[in-house]
Amino acid sequence: MYRANMGNPGGSLEQLALPSRDRASARGGMPEEVASILREAILSGLLAPNSWLREAEVARQLKVSRTPVRDAFRILEAEGLVIIKANQGAMVSAMTTDDVIELSVVRTNLEELAARLAARRAHQQCAEEFAELIPKIKKAGEQHDLAELSQLNFQFHVIVRNAAGNRHLARMLAQLQSATRRFTNPTLGLPGRVEESVREHVELADAITRGDPDDAARLASEHQNRLSELRIRMLLNM
Repeated sequence: MYRANMGNPGGSLEQLALPSRDRASARGGMPEEVASILREAILSGLLAPNSWLREAEVARQLKVSRTPVRDAFRILEAEGLVIIKANQGAMVSAMTTDDVIELSVVRTNLEELAARLAARRAHQQCAEEFAELIPKIKKAGEQHDLAELSQLNFQFHVIVRNAAGNRHLARMLAQLQSATRRFTNPTLGLPGRVEESVREHVELADAITRGDPDDAARLASEHQNRLSELRIRMLLNM
């Protein structure tokens, strides 16, 4: 985990740090460690879109050689988080309307599949977990606690993807859910969205616990499509 000054979103790397450990024994995994730190900084908003990442500077701040930093940049480029510029370094990529649409298309289909599988194979398990989670979601909605509601919504989708019982599906959904953290303005801040979101999650939970795969898939798809519509409107300042 990285340590960072979240009050400085301009992209300073001064307080980023690798975990304390035996570096020599983990040399082979160093690029992944560096990529993990930078990825979290990008997803959390510490490193803003269009921020420059200079290889030498990142290496100095993280107290590693330039080789793992260079490899980390390649990992992040493959994930679409940075753009490598020859002889300049890496730039944090900006989110575009196309990114919203492309992420939405993939996530909608995968969330639909996860909901269908969860309702088919693990609706009893979900019923027990939702019995604890849904009251918390309703309470956070009533209190208009956006931060808490956002975290509970995330937990909701983790329950669904885990209940689907497909490791590959769970891994892909985890990556997509991580990627959506780059949408810095949450849709929950829009008028009426809190109530709408609570209702969508309650209805989806009900369909899954009833063991209705078709209804669960439909509601999951509608929920993701609504999110996509709102995010695009926000991006275009509509």
